[in-house]
Amino acid sequence: MTNYEELYEKYANDVLRVSYFYLGDRQRAEDVCQDVFVRLITNAPDLQEGREKAWLLKVALNRCRDLWRGAWLKRVVLGSPTFELIPAPDDHERREDEEAVMTAIHQLPASFRETIMLYYYQGYGINEIAEMLDLPEGTISSRLSRARKKLEEILKESEVNP
Repeated sequence: MTNYEELYEKYANDVLRVSYFYLGDRQRAEDVCQDVFVRLITNAPDLQEGREKAWLLKVALNRCRDLWRGAWLKRVVLGSPTFELIPAPDDHERREDEEAVMTAIHQLPASFRETIMLYYYQGYGINEIAEMLDLPEGTISSRLSRARKKLEEILKESEVNP
């Protein structure tokens, strides 16, 4: 039997961070986090040992996608402050760089954004992301490559047009 309190204590911050990163809205991210754990309790899935976090993040990403597709969210300006996820910088220049990267990430298409988030911010490997999103590994590798190129373009353009 799964101890839901233990899973919540262990993974709630990760689910909240992923949701917040994806949505850029803390209140919506908290709603998603709560919804994920309610679904865990009500559906009581048979989770494999060591795969709990992957299941929780997959449910969170699906819920975020549902919200993202909603008409109200499409009117929200991307690039809203999501910097509380980044540790406090030691110097002003580093913070500006981090803000530029976060703003650029929020300009990416959703599929690129979630792949970048899972790979760089959650530390999952390509095979784990592919399994989590039910996609071939080649698709994930391709998304990462395209996302990096797109980020580079966005960052170069922001240097030219500050």
